[in-house]
Order: sequence, then structure tokens, then C-alpha cells
Amino acid sequence: STDPHRETWRHFTDHQAASPDVYNKPDLAQKKKSARRKQSRSKYLLPFHQNLPHSDLTAATSRLLVGFRKWYYNACGFNKIGLMRDDTINEDSDVKEAIRRLPEQVYNDRMFRVKRALDLSMKQQILPKDQWTKYEEDVHYLEPYLEEVVRERKEKEEWAKK
Repeated sequence: STDPHRETWRHFTDHQAASPDVYNKPDLAQKKKSARRKQSRSKYLLPFHQNLPHSDLTAATSRLLVGFRKWYYNACGFNKIGLMRDDTINEDSDVKEAIRRLPEQVYNDRMFRVKRALDLSMKQQILPKDQWTKYEEDVHYLEPYLEEVVRERKEKEEWAKK
């Protein structure tokens, strides 16, 4: 007394196990279709990651970051009134000391840029585009002096703790 449906299922599974090629092997058309689908999907996922050595990927990422930095530099607007990035740093005691240590010519150039920017700001004007500070021309002139001042201050604090 066995169930006829169970017998049919057993026969089907036994047959599939005996000859897996009949049921498990996709035909040639399905293989081609699957390969095309995988290829079309992969070209949309991350096209610049495929078949690129690590150095090329790093170079592409670097170019993207430089492009973003240039865009952000121009979006900030300080270059349109002739300022450099270091001209816009908030002046705390460390920055004031770093400015005091600047060579005379660099200090005078900074003062000229700041005064011109204040004048343009009061007139609600910007410089002509050919006079804007360009990203490539922006030199971080204050950074070495500021790093030195901060290092000296930390050293003094360490000596004060002892």
C-alpha cells in the first residue's frame, strides 16, 4: 500500500540522479544567453575596475580627487578676490606667530592680497577672471611656519609638564 504520487516522485528523482545530464545541463542557447547577460551586467557595475592594474586604478582615483579639489577651490570663492588658501586661515595665536615669522616680501604680498580682497568685498566686486588665483598657483606659504610654531608650542607644553 504505497502512494502512487510518491512512487512517481521517487522514480523521477532516481532517474535524475542516474542521468544528471538530462535535467541539469543547460542547452547551448541558454549558455550563450547567460554569458551575454553576465557581460552586459558587468560593464555597468564598475567598468573602471575591470582589467585595470592597481596603479591605473590609483591614478584614475587620483585624477578624480584632483578634479574635485579644483572644483571645490573655485567654489569657495576666495580665489575670485585674489586670496590664497593660507590667507583665509582663522588667526589664532599660533597663526599670528607664524605670520610674524614670515619673510618681509611674503608678508607684504599677503597684506596686499588681504587689503585688495577687503576693498573688493566692500565694493561687492570680484577680480577679472584672468587675475583669479588658480589652484596650481596657490602656494601654501604659511604651512611650514605654522607647523614649526605648533611643534614648538607642544614642546614647551611637554617641558612645562615635567
